[in-house]
Amino acid sequence: MSQLFLFESPVVRVTPFKAQLLKWVGNKQRFAHEIVGYFPSSFRTYYEPFLGSGAVMGTLAPERGVASDVFSPLIEIWQALRRDPSELKKWYADRWAMIEKLGKDEAYEAVKKSYNAEPNGADLLFLCRACYGGVVRFRQNDGYMSTPCGVHNPIHPSSFSHRVDAWRERTQDVNFILSDFEPMMEQAKKGDLIYCDPPYNDSQAILYGSQSFSLLRLFRAIDKCRRRGVYVVLSIDGTKKSGDKICDLGIPDGLFEREIFVNCGRSMLRRFQMGGRSLETEVVADRLLLTY
Repeated sequence: MSQLFLFESPVVRVTPFKAQLLKWVGNKQRFAHEIVGYFPSSFRTYYEPFLGSGAVMGTLAPERGVASDVFSPLIEIWQALRRDPSELKKWYADRWAMIEKLGKDEAYEAVKKSYNAEPNGADLLFLCRACYGGVVRFRQNDGYMSTPCGVHNPIHPSSFSHRVDAWRERTQDVNFILSDFEPMMEQAKKGDLIYCDPPYNDSQAILYGSQSFSLLRLFRAIDKCRRRGVYVVLSIDGTKKSGDKICDLGIPDGLFEREIFVNCGRSMLRRFQMGGRSLETEVVADRLLLTY
């Protein structure tokens, strides 16, 4: 497997798309254009089975796409974007208005209480934009959303509205589905492209869905896709602490043709875990693995 670095020129130059819709830990927004630059020059349908914040999808703006996630409140947000963008704007504006009445911290706690009583996309939308660093984490025993309010001020509804319009235009040809990754990947046919950005085993054990995620099961699904001519790109743990630690993930021999390291800078998840202390030694590099 050949090794490249994203400090070299990507295969295709892609214009960065910086208007983040959701704040989400592990968000690829800052370097999504570099990842997309390594995609095949042509493909049929684009699949993204671990949607999260959709940074790569939004940057790519596929002509035909299918995106999914197992997290129902998250998919509610994306389905609302496709169905009725004004509904998404109202969800956010209604909850943001609570800040003026209660103050930021009390408004956040009120929305968090509402979400924990009945998980839903409308509350999650505000929480992910207002919580600490986009670290949307849940207690494993009961699914309680426990992230505290962030130090930043959530963006104004007018600014969020512009982002909704931009994202609606870029994702108008994408279908959003609540699904586990395997059924979605089984749909892909020869010439299609799948981009996988699963929970990272080494660093994201506290995040939604990651407790039950099986990397071995994903490797098996990728192998099946590769054998029938589907292009697959996988973002996965690379190195931690300025490259001192290499994440050994047991990647099967021959599964991927190329390996690229992406410098992600400081880890927001580690900053959260370390109580905001200095992260000078916590530089993270992702691995981008390609089956072609």
